[in-house]
Amino acid sequence: MRNVLFMLVAITGSVLFSSCDAGNEGAGTSPAANEVSEAKIDSLIALMTLEEKIGMLHASSSFTSGGVPRLNIPELVFSDGPHGVRHEHGRGWHALEGYDDRSTYLPVGISLASTWNQDFGYRYGEVLGNEAKERGKNVLLGPGINILRSPLNGRNFEYMGEDPFLAGAMAVGYVRGLQAQGVAANAKHYAANNQETDRHNIDVQISKRALHEIYFPAFRAVVKDGDIWSIMGAYNKINGQYTTHHEYLNNVVLKGEWGFDGVVISDWASVKDTREALLFGTDIEMGTELLRDFDNPVYEEFYMARPALEMIESGEIDESYVDDKVRRILRLMYRTTALTDHGPGQRNVEEHQQVALEVAREGIVLLKNDGLLPLEKNEIRTLAVIGHNATRLFAERGGSSQVPALYEITPLEGIMNLVGDDVEVVYAEGYEPYYDESLFSDIRGDAASQSRENLRDVELARSANEGLMQEAIELAERADAVIFVGGWIHGHEGMPWGEGTYDAEARDKLNLKLIFGQEELIQRINAANENTAVVLMGGSNVEMENWLPDTRAYVHAWYPGMEGGRALAEILFGEVNPSGKLPMTFANSHEDYPSHSIGEFPGEGTVDYAEGIYVGYRYFDTYERDVFFPFGFGLSYTSFEFSDLNLSVDGSKVRVRATVTNTGDREGAEVAQVYVHAPDASVDRPIRELKGFQKVHLEAGESKTIEVELDESSFSYYHPEELRWVMESGTYQIQVGNSSRDIFLTENVDL
Repeated sequence: MRNVLFMLVAITGSVLFSSCDAGNEGAGTSPAANEVSEAKIDSLIALMTLEEKIGMLHASSSFTSGGVPRLNIPELVFSDGPHGVRHEHGRGWHALEGYDDRSTYLPVGISLASTWNQDFGYRYGEVLGNEAKERGKNVLLGPGINILRSPLNGRNFEYMGEDPFLAGAMAVGYVRGLQAQGVAANAKHYAANNQETDRHNIDVQISKRALHEIYFPAFRAVVKDGDIWSIMGAYNKINGQYTTHHEYLNNVVLKGEWGFDGVVISDWASVKDTREALLFGTDIEMGTELLRDFDNPVYEEFYMARPALEMIESGEIDESYVDDKVRRILRLMYRTTALTDHGPGQRNVEEHQQVALEVAREGIVLLKNDGLLPLEKNEIRTLAVIGHNATRLFAERGGSSQVPALYEITPLEGIMNLVGDDVEVVYAEGYEPYYDESLFSDIRGDAASQSRENLRDVELARSANEGLMQEAIELAERADAVIFVGGWIHGHEGMPWGEGTYDAEARDKLNLKLIFGQEELIQRINAANENTAVVLMGGSNVEMENWLPDTRAYVHAWYPGMEGGRALAEILFGEVNPSGKLPMTFANSHEDYPSHSIGEFPGEGTVDYAEGIYVGYRYFDTYERDVFFPFGFGLSYTSFEFSDLNLSVDGSKVRVRATVTNTGDREGAEVAQVYVHAPDASVDRPIRELKGFQKVHLEAGESKTIEVELDESSFSYYHPEELRWVMESGTYQIQVGNSSRDIFLTENVDL
């Protein structure tokens, strides 16, 4: 039975993954992918020695795996990352200096998801694939599609939110656009990799129903609908076994039920056992915990190198397991630039920068506005821009996803470029990132290896710099309007573990409190100037109860990429109408989220996912918990109306039609969101689950009819005892709205 998540969504002739249709011929796979000769692959394997086969199963440098020179089989070349091609590493384990590796820095994954625009998924992937190809890469390590279980996860900014349908829909376009360039996508991290704390050891205790309904669907989407060529294993365990060589995840589900014929690549150092890796689906081991000397690595000592060779030679493991892995690797090589000519790539071209700009424009989310925005240039003589993040650069920070950007327009630059000489712009930093070095005297090494207790001991001080604050208040008092730009950071210089303080690999947040005294600063700015708009950067929300009520406008910008400052300025001054929608629920405290209130985060040794399927809005809406901003929410400078819901049933399929009208006086875009509820289900089911969406762009006064086709998978659940997908006969409620808590149209159908 097909998975719960996949169905067509059409509007005026387009489909759910519309980016893969007209104008994107061959988007699902490159032409070369259809020409892979299995017979030729088998003939190559027959010519190889066992040693040559084993050499293909593990790294040969920091970002390559082995080839067979005798047979003209090259190494595979990998690169991070999800939103831009990472620094060049060459053969070593450190980024090369002085190398021409500048790339297009796209808005991060959660920003892409916030566009709710599936066309952007394809175009985003196309940019990445084109630039990776120009750099000689065969596999790009992205997209990141782990579910946002807790807002504290340090890598949430790389991922696509809390809902598996949304994440899958956006990721499929990304994969197709990337692979159309002849570069393999590598969806990560499979699976339930929802925290960075103790990431190499944590054991996730989770039901198969939660896996199949929440944590698997986006991966299934990129396999079944995106034809993805590679998947990355995760660091964590699931129910006692490491995910990278997990028998159920890899052999039973991924390569069995889903029919995945690509390559399972380990995360760097996620292989922990040679026998399990050989038997349970790992195809390539990258990085290893066995590397004690990173400057002089011995690749023959990897788990899947000499130890694997000895197991095969001894007869403990049959050589056919190795042959299957080599066959998959060769298949990947023929599909990609490794063994096939996909033409030249391009890097840092205007077309790529335009994609970065358009994604940023539609990914920025307006969450509160009492009429302050958009600002009018002709009504402002002096504008105060306050906040460290107004001038901070983010591209080269955050861990493995860092990008050597060609340039990065900051919010301050974007605002100054837009207003020109018409408005006097004055700037104050307002706060500064800092820490008390004495707190770190006993802490060494990767933050991921530290206990949660120790991490709490080294939490950054949250008191404000009074001198910087006072300077900012004085500017706010004499300005006609204020734009405060703050929020999270990827990290800051001087930390014992480098760039990785908050939104970053290897480190989770400790809570959602604004850092470096920003909360007090916002309160004082609001008191000094009522015309204050707050802009926050970052991969998640913050605590809002103490400053939001007195704030007239709040914009969440995520990390919006190299053109982010320009896009933000255009939205603040009304040159672009905001249309982003939240891909996650914004509650006030991390303790409000079910991963903390019901389940465990981060756990100690084990993590109990006791909340099961009740992740994000499934929990908040079903159990009627208070939130500040619901899943799918986002404001516009115009208004919209939903009407004329019409359902037509054909067996177990339902075609949903509804009209969306722009009732305001300017153009804008709205997202029609279709949810399904099964009120008579024999098992617990959420009050609503997203099963379709469509973003529509409308002129003032214009109406369009959206059409969403729901098939059997849209009404099914994974049976907790029978361990299979089940669709029950009965009544289902179809809900249409523009957020999970703004449902305007409902109607029941009997199936």
